Amino acid sequence: DNSYTLSFLLVFFVLILFHPAFSIYTNTLSSTESLTISSNRTLVSPGNVFELGFFKTTLSSRWYLGIWYKKISQRTYVWVANRDSPLFNAVGTLKISGNNLVILGDSNNSVWSTNHTRGNERSPVVAALLANGNFVIRYSNNNDAKGFLWQSFDFPTDTLLPEMKLGYDLKKGLNRFLTSWRNSDDPSCGDYSYQLDTQRGMPEFYLLINGSRYHRSGPWNGVQYSSIPEDQKSSYMVYNFTENSEEVAYTFRMTNNSIYSRLKISSEGFLERLTWTPNSIAWNLFWSSPVDLKCDVYKTCGPYAYCDLNTSPLCNCIQGFKRSNEQQWDLRDPSSGCIRRTRLSCNGDGFTRMKNIKLPDTTTAIVDRSIGLKECENRCLSDCNCTAFANADIRNRGTGCVIWTGELEDIRTYFADGQDLYVRLAAADVV
Repeated sequence: DNSYTLSFLLVFFVLILFHPAFSIYTNTLSSTESLTISSNRTLVSPGNVFELGFFKTTLSSRWYLGIWYKKISQRTYVWVANRDSPLFNAVGTLKISGNNLVILGDSNNSVWSTNHTRGNERSPVVAALLANGNFVIRYSNNNDAKGFLWQSFDFPTDTLLPEMKLGYDLKKGLNRFLTSWRNSDDPSCGDYSYQLDTQRGMPEFYLLINGSRYHRSGPWNGVQYSSIPEDQKSSYMVYNFTENSEEVAYTFRMTNNSIYSRLKISSEGFLERLTWTPNSIAWNLFWSSPVDLKCDVYKTCGPYAYCDLNTSPLCNCIQGFKRSNEQQWDLRDPSSGCIRRTRLSCNGDGFTRMKNIKLPDTTTAIVDRSIGLKECENRCLSDCNCTAFANADIRNRGTGCVIWTGELEDIRTYFADGQDLYVRLAAADVV
């Protein structure tokens, strides 16, 4: 009897719906709903990879709204909303107010909210946790990424997930950078940040300690950043760096969905690539940067010097230069760097070629991607201020042109990586 079967199915479905073991996950919060600490309710992304809800770290009684991996045994947070304004007791509510998300603490004080102003009130908005871990506010009738009113991917904490972008969104005027946790138990902003500087020259990433430069990535060479040890032959990951009128940003994506990978700035000040495969019992540290705390420290050797792990002392003058302060160098302080043996004459100068080099700080560099190495050399020679040149891109045996017009700083040698740098010398010093 069909009606009997139908009513049985209905009862069965209702039982499933309201039975806690069969709870059907949702990834969306409507404008009439809320998440509270006491209800224990969470949002789960389509595909079950990410979960969003309130949490407290192991040792503290402070509560945060965050996103973590749902299926990983080791609780791993990838985003925290109210990292610097925790809830101090177990009273907290996430809800939509107007077109914004807001977290309310006890006596309904707002401790955190998204403050975007655009959008009309006519169409209802929802908050959704997407499959890639992006938490967004959108109109309920618009699923298009371009129409998001707000997204957590624009406000990273310490973690870069696949499809997130690190760097500038020039249209929104946003610089998206990573800031470490204070320590492993405290998600508030720590001392370290990792951010792109596009103000001058070529875009480079800097590791900052309390806002001061501590380490530099080297410019993007078409394949990678010279001091970020990404493995180019990775079969499950693709990286990309985009520089155009809309954005200057680094991103990566996974070609194998069963592998999780993330970049993280640790509370000890390292940029780390961590990967989890289906049979992992812990995150696998692929690499961390800075790789060595000698040659990778920003400007460790002073101007016109380079750092080489195979020499003692580590700092050396470029060919054609000599120590600017012998006494300081003898005291193992090379920060004064090196000076030319012979002044440049502007006419008749030559170049020395340095191999496997991390290119100097590009703050004062000028880039022209339309010319090759030979024209680059000619352009350098015709500018009396030019101190060095190199290819901008190492692909296809080298393309593009970078010209330095000031002191050359923060150079190091690599065993195998790096690229060629041509440093201008007076004719007498060209060997």
